[in-house]
Order: sequence, then structure tokens, then C-alpha cells
Amino acid sequence: MTNKIHYLGFVLASLALNLGPVRAAEVSSKLTPEDTELKLIAVLQSTAPPADKAIACKKLAVRGTEAAVPALASLLSDPELASWARIPLEAIPGSAPDAALRQAMGTLKGNLLIGVIHSSGVRRDAQALSLLAKDLQSTEPDVQAAAAWALGRIGGVKVAKTLTHSLASARESARTALADGCILCAEQFLAEGKAPAAVKLYDTVRKSRVAKQEVLEATRGAILARGDDGLPLLLEQLRSSDNARVGIGLRTARELPGTSVTQALAAELNRTPPDRQPFLLLALADRQDPAALPAILSAASSGSTKLRIVAVGELERLGNTGSVPVLLAAATDPDAKLAAAASGALARLPGADVDVDLMARLPDSRGKTRQVLIQLAQQRGIEQALPAIAHCAEDADEGVRAAAVEAMGALGDDLQAAQLVQLLDKPQSAKDQANLEAALVAISGRKGSGCVPSLLLSAQSSQPNVRIITLHALSSAGGAAALAAVKSSVEDKDASVQEEAVRTLSTWPNNWPEDEGVAQPLLDLAESGKTPTQQILGLRGYLQYVEGNKKLKEEERAGKVKAVLPLLKRPEEKRQAITILGTTPSPEALELLAGFAAQSDVREDACSAIVKLAAKEHPGVSKEQRHQALQAVLDQSQNDKTKAEARQAEN
Repeated sequence: MTNKIHYLGFVLASLALNLGPVRAAEVSSKLTPEDTELKLIAVLQSTAPPADKAIACKKLAVRGTEAAVPALASLLSDPELASWARIPLEAIPGSAPDAALRQAMGTLKGNLLIGVIHSSGVRRDAQALSLLAKDLQSTEPDVQAAAAWALGRIGGVKVAKTLTHSLASARESARTALADGCILCAEQFLAEGKAPAAVKLYDTVRKSRVAKQEVLEATRGAILARGDDGLPLLLEQLRSSDNARVGIGLRTARELPGTSVTQALAAELNRTPPDRQPFLLLALADRQDPAALPAILSAASSGSTKLRIVAVGELERLGNTGSVPVLLAAATDPDAKLAAAASGALARLPGADVDVDLMARLPDSRGKTRQVLIQLAQQRGIEQALPAIAHCAEDADEGVRAAAVEAMGALGDDLQAAQLVQLLDKPQSAKDQANLEAALVAISGRKGSGCVPSLLLSAQSSQPNVRIITLHALSSAGGAAALAAVKSSVEDKDASVQEEAVRTLSTWPNNWPEDEGVAQPLLDLAESGKTPTQQILGLRGYLQYVEGNKKLKEEERAGKVKAVLPLLKRPEEKRQAITILGTTPSPEALELLAGFAAQSDVREDACSAIVKLAAKEHPGVSKEQRHQALQAVLDQSQNDKTKAEARQAEN
């Protein structure tokens, strides 16, 4: 050590003579650890700004050794840098930092003294006990509190005696700090396995005239330190009329280990006032002890609705197949909130064994229970349950029927589609038919052409409403066969089916151009539909086809619009055509738009489309063609903004 100090002096002298002021940022990371430390020390002993010295202190917290202690100790009296100096002093190993802090403790006052006391406590310097005991008698409350905290951190029998003696005779203003010190010391005893000593100290605090918070903390410690023997004291808190004591009891109930404690808390649940039961149940569940499960199951079965809902939530977190009967009973409860909570818990309860348990109950179930089981099968995606669910689609209970049909729509395939089709022709209420339609549309949209053979059978039904439902399912399935069936329905003997077939064609939802076979029937309707409505729907559907078919080239798209110009009688269809042309950069599209610009009912729509289209250069469209189109805007538009945009596009 002596040689190292001499070497340090030599280095510092060299730095002072040759290097001038040293900044912490200039300390190179390429130096050896010893040289790096020496340069950081040089920063502390130089005239560098306080900010640089603070940085050096931070680095010494990582790199410092006892060699840095004298320089750091010299800063303990500096109000600006003392807190920075204590950071490395708390971290540097060895006895030198302890000695430096003790020396400073005898000379400093106020906040500087408080900081040094705190650092001694952090380091748990047992040799500082006498100095700290002296500061414990200080007339300055903050110094006294710091000393009590530091003594508590150091711990031990001597500290316990010092703190308890002072607590017994302290003035009221000092008791809180002394109690905190006692609690810290007791925690040290408990961590070291000295439970009797911890119990004695905790009991001293909780029986003293100290602040309520310290009493509560000491009570918690006294319970934990006693282990199983702390159960009576724990129950005393839980039974208290004081909410704060109940709160510390609930906190400690989560911490005190042991199955016997779990069982005692479960028994206490039935003795607890109803308004407190949910809180105790949560504490019981948080123990993560399987021994708590019977009590949670019981709470989910009986008691207040609030308690049952809480218990249901915990069964979702902790439960297993053994929870299914209780949760299922709650899921059928008349109380909507409880039933929803239980159904949600069952839907999320993990494990394939839960699926097996739920489905085993389905065949023998009735009424609301059967309905809930079917809904759970849907929510959990249990496809194996589909045969049993299909059987329930004709149940006498309306709720069961609805649940079964919806589940078939959500989980089923072409087999379930065929089963639903068979149901369609049977006598049904309007509500049942609506449910069947929704399920068929869902399966058809998911399984596509696989469902079409069954749907073609229902398309031959004698009931018009069934044929209409089939049209909707066919449009959801898509494909050539489905499209052909819808086209043939345009000639159905029933007018309502005809109209619905036309509507279905006009809004054919499947991907273009895979179903481009719909184009000609729509054009035929537009040209020669039996009613004005059919003609309008056909024209709109055809224009939808022209707009949506990405295979069409610009010239083809414009040509198809031009072909139906004589049919465009109403502004609505004209605007639809303008929209198509406005995204079709071709000479013919510009020419057609110029024609629309001359029509008063769509003049401004057409002019706006021309400006947007002609504002940019496009392959195949000459400058002269763009000019002529923009000139049409200038000649026809009555909108000053549109005309200004046309002039700008010309330039």
C-alpha cells in the first residue's frame, strides 16, 4: 500500500507539472485499470469544473480502489460534490471507505452529516456503532432519523438494545425514526434465521407508542417471524374493525407460508363479513396453494354475486377440470353478469381434458345447460362436437336450436352445410330461418364450392323463401356452378325470387375476374330486364364488373363503357361510368369524359375527372388529346377552381 501511495504521488505531481487541468472525459479507456484510476483521482484533485469531478466520481464507483479514498474523502465536506463522492465510497471494497466515513461523521453537520451516516448504513459498518449511537441522541430530527436507519441496516444484538432503549425514552417526534430502525434490525434478524430475536423486536415496536404505519409494519413482521404460530395474530388483523389492520392482514395472508395457514384462511372466509369476503378470497387465491381450491369452488357456488364473480375469475386462473361443474352451474345462473363471467372462464380454461369433459356432458344436458355447452364448443373450437351439435339443431328449446345452428356455421364444413340445407325445407319460424341462413352463408364463405352441391338441392325447394336463402349462400360460395344457379333463378316462377336473383347478380361479391361469367347476364339484364329495377341493377352490376376486372386493358375498359352509353339514363349510373373512365388513361376515356362534360346533370363530375386524368402524361395519350380534353373543361365547367386546375394542367 505504501509503495502504491508513493507511486500515486509521483503520477499526480507529473500531471500537475506537465498536463495542466485534467478533464474526466479525457481519461482514456486504453489505459490499465490502475492508470485509469490514477487519472480519475487527478481529476478530483485538479481545478476541473465540478461537473467533471462528478463524472470522475461515477467512474470511480466502478473502477475505484482504496487508493481513491483520500481524494474522495476530501469531497465529503463539499456541499456540491459530497453526494457524488459517497457513491464510490459506498461501493469500494475494503476498510478504508469505512474509516473515511467515520472520520467525516465526527466533523460534519447538517445534510452533509446525514449523507455520511446514510453511507455508513449502506456499508453496514459495525465499527460506526458508537458514533451512530451518539447521533441517535441528536436534537436534529433528520440526523436522528438517519442514525436510526443506519443502525437498523447494520443490525445485531447491540443495535437492538440501543434502539429499543432509545425508543422507550424518546420524545414523540423521534419515535417514528427509531421504530423504523427497529423494524430494519428485526428484518436482519429474520434474514439471518434468528426468528425469536426478530419477534421480540417486532413486538416491542407494535406495543410502543409509535405511528400507526410502523405498528402495522411491525405487526406484519411479527406474524411472518412466528411462522405457523403467527396465525392467531394474522386472524386478529383480518377480524379487526380497522381497515388499515385488515389491509395489513390481507397483505400478510399472501406471504405467510404453509398449507395449515391456507386451510385456516379458507375456514375464516365463511366467518368474514360479506363485504370483505371477496378481498380475503383474492388473498387466498394469490397464495397459489392447491389447498385453497375447495374454498374457491365453494365461493363460486354460493354467497353474494360479487363473491361468486370473484371466485369464478380465480377459477379461470387456478382451476382445472374439477372446476367445470361449478363454472357450468354459474354459467346458467339467472344473474347475467355472473353467467357471462363463468362462460368466459370456461371458454378460456386451458387443456384438452376440459374439452373432453365439456363434450361428455352435452348428450345428456337439457335447456340452458345444453345451450351453454354448445356455445362453449363453438368458442373453444371443438370440432369433434359437431355430430352432437347437429342433433341439437332440431331441439325443442329455441335457444338450443339457435346455438347449435350458429356453432355449425362457425365450425362446420360441407357436411354441416348439407345438414342445414335439409333443415331449411322443414317448418321453421322466421327466426330459425334467419339463423339457418346466417350459418349457411358462413360455411359457404369459408368452404366455397364444396358447399354448392347441397345448395343446388335447396335451390329446387318449393318454398320461395328457401330459394332466396339459397341465393345468398350461393353468392357467398362463389364459383361457376353457383353463378349458373343464380343466373337461372332470374327466370324463377316466383317474382320475389327473380328480383333477389337479380340483386344477387348485381352485387356478386366474389373475386373478379374469376367469376367474370356474370358480365353477360348483367349486360342482358341492363338491356332487356323485365322491370326498370332489373335493368338498373343489371347496369350497375355490369359497371361494377368493368371497374373490378383487373384483366381488362384501358382500351377494353373504355370500350365496354362506351358500349353501354345508350343505357346510361340516370345521373347515378353516369357517375359510376365517370368513376371508371377517370382511372382509365386512354384517348377514348378522355373523349367519353368530354362527352359527359357536355351533360348538365354530371358536368362537374366529368370535368373534375378529366383534370385529374389529363394532369399527368400517360403512354398512348398524346399532348394534343390531353389539350382537347382540358379545353372541354374550360368550355363546359362552371366551377372556377376546376377551371383553374385545368389551366394549370395545360401549363
